[in-house]
Amino acid sequence: MNCRKAVLGTWLFVLSLTLGAAASRAQEQDEPPPPPISDAPPKPAGYSFPTIGQQEGDLQPDYSPLTGMQNFTVGFPVIGHSYWVPGIQFSSNEYSNSGGSGWTSNNYFIGNLSLVQAWTRAVLAINYSGGGYVSSNSQQGSGFYQQLALAQSYQSERWLVQFVDQFSHIPQSAFGFGGGTNLGIPGVGGSLGNTLSGLGGNYIPNQTIYGIGPFSSNVAGLQATYAVSHRGSVTLAGSYGLLRFEEAGNYDSNTLVGSIGYNYELTRNDTVGLVYRYSSYQYPGNPQAYSDNVLSVAYGRKVTGHLGLRAFIGPEITNFRIPVGNTSQRTGFSAYASMNYAFERGTVTLGYLHGLSAGSGVLIGSNLNWVTGTVSRQLTRQWTGSLNFGYSHNSPVVGTAAAGSPAYNDWFVGCSAGRPIGRDFNLGLGYTATIGSYSGAGCTGAGCNASNNYNTITVNFQWHPHPFAF
Repeated sequence: MNCRKAVLGTWLFVLSLTLGAAASRAQEQDEPPPPPISDAPPKPAGYSFPTIGQQEGDLQPDYSPLTGMQNFTVGFPVIGHSYWVPGIQFSSNEYSNSGGSGWTSNNYFIGNLSLVQAWTRAVLAINYSGGGYVSSNSQQGSGFYQQLALAQSYQSERWLVQFVDQFSHIPQSAFGFGGGTNLGIPGVGGSLGNTLSGLGGNYIPNQTIYGIGPFSSNVAGLQATYAVSHRGSVTLAGSYGLLRFEEAGNYDSNTLVGSIGYNYELTRNDTVGLVYRYSSYQYPGNPQAYSDNVLSVAYGRKVTGHLGLRAFIGPEITNFRIPVGNTSQRTGFSAYASMNYAFERGTVTLGYLHGLSAGSGVLIGSNLNWVTGTVSRQLTRQWTGSLNFGYSHNSPVVGTAAAGSPAYNDWFVGCSAGRPIGRDFNLGLGYTATIGSYSGAGCTGAGCNASNNYNTITVNFQWHPHPFAF
């Protein structure tokens, strides 16, 4: 295992140097971007990496590789120039639980920043929100709130190098947090914060069990894709993620992931692939650890402005550092799928994951089944509405009876609406019902509270000026 970590660490370091040097060269270039090719014949099927800024309607294509660590999107707004946008945000969460303790208020005071720096072949995007909250619950008190999403990409004729970092420190589980308002995302939101895709699937430290209290999550990922032909490319990716909890009884975890995949473009829109992924799960202060090996076949489809879809499935072999009972290895399967679909005046987003997880701070590793969905639609000229839901099932790695721990079922369902007020203000309203339940005897740790069922009303006010161009 130490050898694997050393190899992966060396690979991440080399890629970091490559990315920094490439970005520096891109900034020094003063040649103009290539002119539009509206009258040119179509690109050959399987052309790997469109030039940054190339237009297709009002969006530029999503060029993320199929077997990489980022989810597909329907495309990104064309970047006309570099800009930065500051903002101020106030959000109030009013929630009640089934324990009958009445309503509690968490008031958030937040500063926002979104920044995009675009060069000829490179893009840097930063979205950050930071501040604090004050609770009417004396036991919870006050605390800090921070969320960050940072992405850097560089591409040449054959290379595509991407770096992503995602960080959050929030007072509760991220599963359904924010009620569909901008409280749940970093930066100013909207198209100004939608420039590069984030991490997806097993590369994100998963936290989907309620009742864990404040926690911090961070994951940094680096990947490089090399086009071996017009249709084929190879992708190397690696990430390192942390989960840290403030309340006693939770389990901190470190997750290391490395993968190598081959992408082959069947048509302009359809891609197939094969990917091997290795994951290591460790728990500071606890001797147990897991190494996980997955070989998946993959399929992806991109239609700019309409669809971003990818799906993976394959066998999974998990090895235990310390045997559980007489078991030191488990064989199963891993599956992941994500879809972003855009229709007239609306969008649909779906996600599904099955496989090994770090355990959400409650279990020392878990078998995770996770599904989420959001439907958004422009209701009127001013108002936009959305419906969202999520379900997660976390069970011990070797079954409830063998591990002596319960299984956790957590749900959320909600709706939200938002509209601009004048030129610089936005109003968001949201309602979320969360349901946390467990099965099995002997549950005494985090997440075992029988009153993890909440009704939450979120009111979010946000101000930001028009973008300031560099």
